Amino acid sequence: MKIIYHCFGGSHSSVTAAAIHLGLLPTSKIPLAHDFMALPYFDKTSGKVYGKISYMGQTAEGDEVYILGKKNLGNRMNRIFFGLAELLEMEDQIIVVNTMPYVNIFMMVGGFLSRRLGLIFPGRPILIWGTRLAFLNLVGLVKNIKLKLI
Repeated sequence: MKIIYHCFGGSHSSVTAAAIHLGLLPTSKIPLAHDFMALPYFDKTSGKVYGKISYMGQTAEGDEVYILGKKNLGNRMNRIFFGLAELLEMEDQIIVVNTMPYVNIFMMVGGFLSRRLGLIFPGRPILIWGTRLAFLNLVGLVKNIKLKLI
């Protein structure tokens, strides 16, 4: 199975969800700033990679986990992927997950400051605070996705 987590920039909520899915972040406690910063792609992607699917890793069960920044496509991205999967007769091999409903205002403002404006400080501390606030909701999202794989 291929699981693609997508968000606006492919740098924060999708990376966090993919990391949870892969076991790179604990689900029993809210990670600290250095835990997020140790993740590949977290607050590191540029606007030049919108639309590029990036590999995050493989689960113990063999599922491949990816991330994607899709700007303002919202749930239309899910329809695009499912349409493509249908054309390729691979509907049963892909799960596409929009993480944007789990993004809060702090993640938006912090991400905008850090990624778009290049203001790492104060953007990154705001972003990480927001990500920590959203973390348990992202854990719940990933648990629901994993239930679909059983």
